[in-house]
Amino acid sequence: MNNLQSGLLYSITGATAVAAFASCATKPSNPGQQKPLNIVYIMTDDHTAQMMSCYDTRYVETPNLDRLAKEGVRFTNSFVANSLSGPSRACMLTGKHSCANKFYDNTTCVFDTAQQTFPKLLQKAGYQTAVIGKWHLESLPSGFNYWEIVPGQGDYYNPRFITQHNDTIQKEGYITNLITDDAIDWMEHKRAKDQPFCLLIHHKAIHRNWMADTCNLALYEDKTFPMPDNFFDDYAGRPAAAAQEMSIAKDMDMIYDLKMLHPDKESRLKSLYEEYLGRLNPAQRAAWDKFYTPIIEEFYHKKLTAKELANWKFQRYMRDYMKTLKSLDDNVGRVLDYLKAEGLLENTLVVYTSDQGFYMGEHGWFDKRFMYEESMRTPLIMRLPTGMNRRGDVTELVQNIDYAPTFLELAGVVVPQDMQGASLLPLLKNERPQHWRKALYYHFYEFPAEHRVKRHYGIRTERYKLIHFYNDINWWELYDLQTDPSEMHNLYGQKAYESIANELKTELLKLQEQYNDPVRFSPERDKE
Repeated sequence: MNNLQSGLLYSITGATAVAAFASCATKPSNPGQQKPLNIVYIMTDDHTAQMMSCYDTRYVETPNLDRLAKEGVRFTNSFVANSLSGPSRACMLTGKHSCANKFYDNTTCVFDTAQQTFPKLLQKAGYQTAVIGKWHLESLPSGFNYWEIVPGQGDYYNPRFITQHNDTIQKEGYITNLITDDAIDWMEHKRAKDQPFCLLIHHKAIHRNWMADTCNLALYEDKTFPMPDNFFDDYAGRPAAAAQEMSIAKDMDMIYDLKMLHPDKESRLKSLYEEYLGRLNPAQRAAWDKFYTPIIEEFYHKKLTAKELANWKFQRYMRDYMKTLKSLDDNVGRVLDYLKAEGLLENTLVVYTSDQGFYMGEHGWFDKRFMYEESMRTPLIMRLPTGMNRRGDVTELVQNIDYAPTFLELAGVVVPQDMQGASLLPLLKNERPQHWRKALYYHFYEFPAEHRVKRHYGIRTERYKLIHFYNDINWWELYDLQTDPSEMHNLYGQKAYESIANELKTELLKLQEQYNDPVRFSPERDKE
């Protein structure tokens, strides 16, 4: 057995061993605790690690998220299994890859709520469960004592909510504040104080089209952001990357995304943007127009073209994203302050993550979907309850299918054998398991669809990444993440990397068999 194969052995056998170990737990994992542990899981949409100052200090300051990381742990190798909103949420709830939970994409799937999820198992074990905010799984939530969700993507201003009584109500205000209001209200007034709880706070922010709260519109206007070195990527050797439609320069909508609404200008998404503006009340609309009108006038007066226009669009995008993020960070602080004031903080696991990463100009892009680092990687920070002394960075490879078994083992609930993730609890207890996974599996299915990202699957190890684009294309890409972290140079087909590619293909097929993915790499067809 070569070094790569022995290093990857856990990806095939060790995950099963950890799941089996966890499933033996019939008692609370913290028998010394006087109370069962609570779980507060905060998940945002499209928040990328490079836009959190506890991960990256180039662009933004996020003091409340930094506080959470400082008081707990920061995962430095945290990834998703399918970089898309609905599928990512399904993976999180079930602890299974898309091929197992059957929610593959945002365009054709409805989540089967009859299937096993960790909230259902916690509920059976005596936990009160609640989800508030974005659901985005087409069906209505199941396994929750309380839920209130936004339809589809939700609206930033004066949003509608679907209640568990199956009626739709509209609330006045900004969505990030309103979701937090409801979450705190549930903890304060709507739960039984003598039972442990698991609360999922799912924000719309920081999803496209980045409409900030009116109190934050003027922020960051004096800030100029450095463009990524590969902003003007030519995608040489990467035809799937060249075929996408998520370029800031070419595909970012001037009106919908960048708010440059003008009566003489049209765009593909103009009517949708006008619909969003129609949701603003008179005071909100007055503040909006006061801020954007002079920017619109100046922009159309300058008549920018080519690289000057691309840079202008990048700067506006970054500012809008940061302003939307500001409300999110403030509201994370509100939740932490509430937990502390009520004496809950030391008995609660607080988790912050996103449904996937996002491109902030890398490769010239916005959006996600690709297996490349910026979108496969997702932030993950946790504030640990008393008794768990791990602090600082957790460097092991983890994935969003690991959240469900972690929460179950934390609560002393038996982890089902068919969950494909591994509990992170040993890592949180500073046990540093000897046989942790050495590889991750990824599969993206949504094509043809918005942004035209090809279907692909692949394997990521600590150093290498192998991707296979398939369906209407047959193309392999191999990256050495140690020497090429920006994934600019496809090494597949080079003689010097032939043995590494073959070893990775072998391990890729093992992962596909382990997770029972019916769409698999075929060594026979690969030789044709």
